Amino acid sequence: MRRSRHRPERVGTLIQQALAEALASQIKDPRVGFATVTGVNVSPDITHAEVLVSVLGDDDEKAKAMEGLASAAGFLRTHIAQSLSLRTTPELHFVLDRGLEHAQRIDRILDELKDEDES
Repeated sequence: MRRSRHRPERVGTLIQQALAEALASQIKDPRVGFATVTGVNVSPDITHAEVLVSVLGDDDEKAKAMEGLASAAGFLRTHIAQSLSLRTTPELHFVLDRGLEHAQRIDRILDELKDEDES
């Protein structure tokens, strides 16, 4: 049986939607707070999913949110299994997405350079 090269991407999109819904409506852990799923990278064999998460707050709040997500991983995996009809439900691995932080830092640096240029 031939597998599509795009299947992990499609599964990742579906998992991202299911996780966003679960975080918004079913996870009551206060540590998770303002966590947002920004992307999901699924392995080619669909057994593992790297879940990219953006969290508002300082480093301590981010660490607590990641602990809360790790604690809820089993529940979230069960939610995905019930929501999506997959033969295998991937193991979830939560990773802090620092892309927004980097973008804000770059914007700040560019603004400072622009201000220096104007003076």
